[in-house]
Amino acid sequence: MYWGMAASFSLFGPEDWAARVPLAIATLALILVVNASGPRLFNSAMAGFYAGLILLTSFGIFIYTRIIIPDVIVCLWLSLSMLLFWISLGQKQPSRATACGFAAACALNVLSKGLIGIVFPLAIVLIFLLLNRNMGHLRRWHPFSSLLVFLLIAVPWHIAAGIANPSQGHASGTVPTPGNVHGFFWFYFINEQVFRYLNRRVPRDYDTVPLLLFWGLLAVWLMPWIGFVFNAIGPIRMRSSLRRVRLPRHAQAWNLLGIWAAVVMVFFSFSTRQEYYALPALPPIALMIGGWLAQEEKYSARAPARIAGRRIAIALFLFGATGSMLAAYLALRAVAPPPGADLSTLLTQNPGDYALSLGHLLDLSARAMGAFRWPLMMTALALGAGTLINLVCRFLNMIRIGNYALVTMMVIFLIAAHMALVTFSPVLSSKTLADAIRPRLKNGDVVEINGEYEAGSTLGFYLRRQVRILNGRSSNLWYGSFFNDAPHLFDDDATFRELWSGSQRIFLWTELDHLPTLPGPAYTIARSGGKEIISNRQ
Repeated sequence: MYWGMAASFSLFGPEDWAARVPLAIATLALILVVNASGPRLFNSAMAGFYAGLILLTSFGIFIYTRIIIPDVIVCLWLSLSMLLFWISLGQKQPSRATACGFAAACALNVLSKGLIGIVFPLAIVLIFLLLNRNMGHLRRWHPFSSLLVFLLIAVPWHIAAGIANPSQGHASGTVPTPGNVHGFFWFYFINEQVFRYLNRRVPRDYDTVPLLLFWGLLAVWLMPWIGFVFNAIGPIRMRSSLRRVRLPRHAQAWNLLGIWAAVVMVFFSFSTRQEYYALPALPPIALMIGGWLAQEEKYSARAPARIAGRRIAIALFLFGATGSMLAAYLALRAVAPPPGADLSTLLTQNPGDYALSLGHLLDLSARAMGAFRWPLMMTALALGAGTLINLVCRFLNMIRIGNYALVTMMVIFLIAAHMALVTFSPVLSSKTLADAIRPRLKNGDVVEINGEYEAGSTLGFYLRRQVRILNGRSSNLWYGSFFNDAPHLFDDDATFRELWSGSQRIFLWTELDHLPTLPGPAYTIARSGGKEIISNRQ
């Protein structure tokens, strides 16, 4: 992902939209891979088409491509590796192309997000082949040439990173000291992956989502399509595999998708977990739902699948109508904030939740809803109309039109969600503050962030300059700061007081309720989103 961002910046310049281009391309590629998987798995083009639409309108994919994290890229490489594995199963002699393609996808996934890039596909493949008593497939699937491809792609960067970042001093234990620190291999493989999984990573600057919530959030990431999930997983025949019953190929497809989703969800059920860790399970679930929707269209009006579809449509309408009325109530009853009001003044503060990826959204309060009137009205219209049209169409046996109504509903909802994020952005971003001080900045001026770098990281991005950090030697920068060649960017209260009283002009980014004690006059330059820029010069 970061190489893609660097290439995008080289082509388009260091713009915020350019940072998202690699994720946008990866998302489109994921949709194409899933769309291509449908005909292979279910012998149905509509199954792949529906699965692609489900992911395209998935709130989980939407929200986690607005944050610069590589999990949608993990979904892409994992989906591609599973497609190539499935193709190889249908070949009398598995081709070298599928084997090398599988290995390349796994290697690229390791480069994208570490060891899960190889753990997930291997676990899925081994469990599937074991249940089908087909372990001999591995011997026929060109293991040595595929291993070579994997090593050629995955290993060089890791070796280069290890050589460039060796251990320094006399590193011991897990907590570094200045000049005594483990190198890349320990930090990346042990601390960031093994210890993170075991909840022993240092520093412990993260939280974990409760297990039931982690599973329950699948309903949010795949709404409203999650309503079809229990029917979609019905064709899974794990018991038949355990009883050594030879399953037809289309039945094996359901089992593969079920194993795929289960491996991801069960793996993270025993570790620390963030909300977005479930994303790699979305493509197989989308494919199962897409496969079931495609089958539903083919049955007669009185078939059990059609009856189930109508019952699901009733449930979706009840949920949609409830959500529509709630959104409309909030939109109509909330008081619109006065022009120029700072949204942060209407929010509650829950800093204990900020270690979660969506923790800041828990700050939303009833009195803040007035700032989101248009998104709420659009949500009310979309949920009410979309689920109603789907209900009517399914009772009229116009299944495809009903599905398209749900797609349209989600498109409108996601547009509303985007509008809401734009309104909420001053709370998350420091772009407004950067724009305010950019005309004042001169060579030799110092920009400093009070607290953790992550809270004000966009300041450095939009100003295109390095920032210093006050009392923020923590989180992602903590470990690297102990290397001898780390930049000296961290201030404590004593060094910052000297800097503030010196000849340089200081621009200090700080949250309004965390203003440090300053040794001299302070002048407010700008305020936005519960943050402000103060300076030691007017």
